[in-house]
Amino acid sequence: MVQTTAGNPSISDAATEVAAGAPFVGRPRPRGLAHGLVEDLGEKIRSQSLRPGDKLPTESAIMKSFGVSRTVVREALSKLQAAGLVETHHGVGTFVLQPRAAGMFRLDSADIATSVDVLAVLELRISLETESAGLAATRRTEEHLLAMRQALDDFERNVAVAGDTVAPDFRFHLQIAQATGNPYFADIMSHLGTTIIPRTRITAIRNYDRRGEYLSRVNREHEEIYAAIARRDPESARAAMRIHLTNSRERLRVAQEAAQQAAAKTSPTAS
Repeated sequence: MVQTTAGNPSISDAATEVAAGAPFVGRPRPRGLAHGLVEDLGEKIRSQSLRPGDKLPTESAIMKSFGVSRTVVREALSKLQAAGLVETHHGVGTFVLQPRAAGMFRLDSADIATSVDVLAVLELRISLETESAGLAATRRTEEHLLAMRQALDDFERNVAVAGDTVAPDFRFHLQIAQATGNPYFADIMSHLGTTIIPRTRITAIRNYDRRGEYLSRVNREHEEIYAAIARRDPESARAAMRIHLTNSRERLRVAQEAAQQAAAKTSPTAS
């Protein structure tokens, strides 16, 4: 049964303060309105100022307190739900959940929203997938190789016709994880899903180098990884994967800089 705020002075008082126009949990931080709201509400929940079962103030009350739009409030609540901190019951309200155990791994697509986040995930992937490629070169089967080959062929075919390259890209990396013979590599990759591919999250990547040279370079790097795994060369496989993901990080940086320069040229305040 959903717990209400009756008999819970802390949340009742907080809701009363919001209704009176007083700040509920402080003002959003400069990084972004929704992000600041998530940080403030999240900190309130983690510090037990808002306890499991407490009902959050209404969207309208949070909007008034923070001076933000309903869209910002809903985006923040969505991120809190993705983080497992709150749960919304339509027609009833949003309630605080029991915090997850410390140290529990989680990374959801809602978390990977900015270039900073994508760069952080790429750093994680460099560590994880470099070793994955080395193990795959030692343990892969012919079936694994065939699945990788099919993914690369689909990637190349879709580059030529401007089709979907994200799915075969992810499939190639997932097949390498599966070829390690260690289910945890594949579990982590499956959990992360296609959001690990930078161009799914960052518009600048999607708009960068529309002639296909970007994807052609990605494909060549994939082929180097595949070749090393096929010939059972773990050190070369590790090196090829590290180069590929390091290059992805550099491509993201260059694309972001190009987008910023383009925005500066079209800005009304640009001299």
